[in-house]
Amino acid sequence: MGKVKSMTIGNFLRLVKGRGIKKMPLIAGHKLLYSCNLRCRMCPFWRRKDERLLSLEEEIKMMNALQTAGVLFMGFEGGEPLLRKDLPEILEESSKRFYTSLVTNGWLLKDKVREIRDYVDYLFVSIDGIGETHDKIRGINGAFERAIEGIKESVKQGIQTGISFTLTEENTNEIINVINLAEKLGVRVNVQVAYDYSTAEKLSPSGEKLKKALETLIELKERGKPIIESEDYFKAILSSWFYNIPWICKPWITINIDPQGKIILPCYVIGEYRGDKKVWEVDIVKLWNEYDWDKYSLCNKCALSCYLEPSLFTWRNPRLVKERIVQPMIEVISSNFKKKLTNKKII
Repeated sequence: MGKVKSMTIGNFLRLVKGRGIKKMPLIAGHKLLYSCNLRCRMCPFWRRKDERLLSLEEEIKMMNALQTAGVLFMGFEGGEPLLRKDLPEILEESSKRFYTSLVTNGWLLKDKVREIRDYVDYLFVSIDGIGETHDKIRGINGAFERAIEGIKESVKQGIQTGISFTLTEENTNEIINVINLAEKLGVRVNVQVAYDYSTAEKLSPSGEKLKKALETLIELKERGKPIIESEDYFKAILSSWFYNIPWICKPWITINIDPQGKIILPCYVIGEYRGDKKVWEVDIVKLWNEYDWDKYSLCNKCALSCYLEPSLFTWRNPRLVKERIVQPMIEVISSNFKKKLTNKKII
């Protein structure tokens, strides 16, 4: 119950701080590094050389700045986060402040999951197809089997675990297979549509192939399959990209921080993830309310769920309230209970 209590307190403090303020970031994403042990063809980030990474003290300084600005949810990614030796310490600090998630390719997960399990509320493992399909997209043979081993161990350790499935031109026919795999493993699936970065292979699906994939996902969601995204999410993409009915994007809800601690503006994809100002050197709330966000409200160039889902949320939609507020709270309580049972078995 500790995590639920801390989130409740965080929500209260956010309400107090936000009185009279229009915009405050709610969600934060942070790349711990660009380095990676896989070579995903649609990813530009492993192709970049890491500069000096933040120290643990600087990571804490970054988290304190985000907490002060009203952030409640913190997501760590890479590159491959498990390559950082100080990852357990970073996640421990995050878990004191935020609902904390981590994205990994799973290669090192089986051996390292026990080091991080007490500090992660949700763990996402990338799976982009079954067997050879996954390995081909991820660029390394054996990646699929290693990821599956990691997922099994994560579930065993009582961590709330999900598959992160990036929809590409080469795996739209694998949607049902991946969801069946998730059901077999006892996890859920996060679906993202690949974005075509200028420095990576162009694998984003399009045309009838994408349209059919979105319609399939809507049908599967309606049937109660374990898909994390809301039905509204897939319908919004379909409406915008195929029927010219755009959603109103609210990129200010999410703040992204690069491996050097710099704020990414205006969002993850515009400017292709290039930072400028150190997060702890600026007044984030002041910056957020002076920045011209309106010119990006009809952008609709990407379908990253960390932007689209919060943009769609409204308290007037009971289904979204259930999926985005009630269900995550229940999952946090359930996950904490499972971790305690696992700890007792180990003792």
